[in-house]
Amino acid sequence: MTISQKVGGMLEQASWIRKMFEEGTRLKKEFGDENVFDLSLGNPVIEPPAKLRSALILAAQDETPGLHRYMPNAGLEETRMAIALALSPESGVQLTANDTVMTCGAAGGLNIALKSLLDPGDEVIIFAPYFVEYLFYADNHGGKAVPVNTKDDFTLDPVALEQAITPRTKAVIINSPNNPTGVVYSRESLQAVADVLKKASEMRGSSIYLISDDPYKKIIFDGVETPHLFEFYKDSIYISSHSKDLAVPGERIGFVVVHPECSDRDKLMAALIFCNRVLGFVNAPALIQRAIAQSQDVGIDPMIYQKKRDRLYSALVEIGYSVVKPQGAFYFFPKSPLEDEVEFCRLLTQEKTLAVPGRGFGTPGYFRLSYCLPDDVIEGAIIGLRAAFEKASA
Repeated sequence: MTISQKVGGMLEQASWIRKMFEEGTRLKKEFGDENVFDLSLGNPVIEPPAKLRSALILAAQDETPGLHRYMPNAGLEETRMAIALALSPESGVQLTANDTVMTCGAAGGLNIALKSLLDPGDEVIIFAPYFVEYLFYADNHGGKAVPVNTKDDFTLDPVALEQAITPRTKAVIINSPNNPTGVVYSRESLQAVADVLKKASEMRGSSIYLISDDPYKKIIFDGVETPHLFEFYKDSIYISSHSKDLAVPGERIGFVVVHPECSDRDKLMAALIFCNRVLGFVNAPALIQRAIAQSQDVGIDPMIYQKKRDRLYSALVEIGYSVVKPQGAFYFFPKSPLEDEVEFCRLLTQEKTLAVPGRGFGTPGYFRLSYCLPDDVIEGAIIGLRAAFEKASA
């Protein structure tokens, strides 16, 4: 084998979204793009706000010498300060540029955080259903991701969390609004998780870090509250990106913010900055850093996604699917009408409709639908979802 056996095995484990993407490409070649309804990918259909686009143009046109040279590994100070000032009111903590590291997306942020924290064999608890890359990010740095089930409505289960903690537990990752369920974790559930971690940390005399991966935090519906983890737990690391709220996933811009009262805060910040360099990110891209520093007061309109959610939710319920209504992000995670959700996704594919099997998110028996798509794609998918449901129920 020309590649490592380990990576070869990972390719198989991570292949569900890739398989559906490849199947969609095949179907579009055979039947035409307009006749295939691909709900497998979370690639935002909304364009970035005008203010951000203008800021990018101005940054590109700026001929001041030195703007395209290396910068501090933590990122531009003015950008880090803009992020800190924007986050301070909602976090309830006075943040500064020195609490912030700019990263290549939230993925870059998660990787520098885990590399900073993990020794070989350390464990990172994740809640299922989970974003599949968490498994690989933990493994990247010698750790092991330990899935813990959520409740039937996909809310956090603090009892299950407590039972999963071992002497090797180093961190817990939460994601709210959640991919793939769209569930927002309540104030009560976050407090319960914080209480479990405080108790466990005190008993063993060392901190368990709480990491929040929140790129969908500003895409929320029906006025639901999205509490900030800094309110509940000091040993916490907040990670986000502008991929979704400013609709620029291709620009790969994110950030890490550490609670100012976190244990070993200075060492942790130094480690994050160091890991940004040695993992090869070096620093987040300069142009988009300058643009987002001027764009913290704008974002995409969540109502666009809420209307799409409402249309698809009403159709799913009317057809007969069992599904939790999303409170944010842009995904549904319905229960499969067949016990084997992979087989059901094959039925959907026969109707030229693409979804991702739930086992790709650590939860067999469900499947994920993305709705950050044009309305005509959603309408076409509804027809396929109805036909496949009727076949499965026959």
